[in-house]
Amino acid sequence: MKSLRQKNGLIISLAVTISLCACGVIRTTYDITSGTVKAAYKTTKFAVRAGAGTLRLTYKIGKYTFHVLNAPLNWPMTTRIDSVAGLSPREAIREGRVKDSPYVVRGRRYRPMSVAQAANYREEGIASWYGEETRRQRGGTMTADGEVFNPALPTAAHKYLPLPTHVRVTNLENGRSIIVRVNDRGPFVRGRIIDLSAGAARQLGYLRQGTTRVLVETVKVI
Repeated sequence: MKSLRQKNGLIISLAVTISLCACGVIRTTYDITSGTVKAAYKTTKFAVRAGAGTLRLTYKIGKYTFHVLNAPLNWPMTTRIDSVAGLSPREAIREGRVKDSPYVVRGRRYRPMSVAQAANYREEGIASWYGEETRRQRGGTMTADGEVFNPALPTAAHKYLPLPTHVRVTNLENGRSIIVRVNDRGPFVRGRIIDLSAGAARQLGYLRQGTTRVLVETVKVI
């Protein structure tokens, strides 16, 4: 006889499948990559709610809560990606090809890490932030993996990490640290390794100065 947990899992999976078919939602995976941070974070309070044309996910990693919302394909993108794995960005999102597929921006080809390579990612460098410019765009904006971009949420853009990946970012100038969800591509500025959302930059205390030196480590979850 199946356990109660197995039955509940089957019910949730069936409900999500029915909702996706009814609403025409983009199929996107939300695997959380293991990593190298010493503490292991247990993912809890995972919930799925389907709405008209969207997929909503809410979950926690430790004390950090993440709200994920898929964007309609007619929304403008925050990054001007020319192609992903030889497809248009929207077609790549529709086919679920954005996780670690190569992509082109302004004529330059970028090849992201594999999930296995990302598990050991740890790098120091300069972080910038973005968000204010997207608020002026009508109709909303979408990230490189098809999520709604909300500058208030703890998210980030990275050129090489699989999408999505969760990382701990530590501001080396003041010691503040947060976990963010990497769901976009960038920054395409020489010398910068990560672009945080405005909300994440505010929490790390460098919103006014614009950039800061950080340590970025892939988060290990169980």
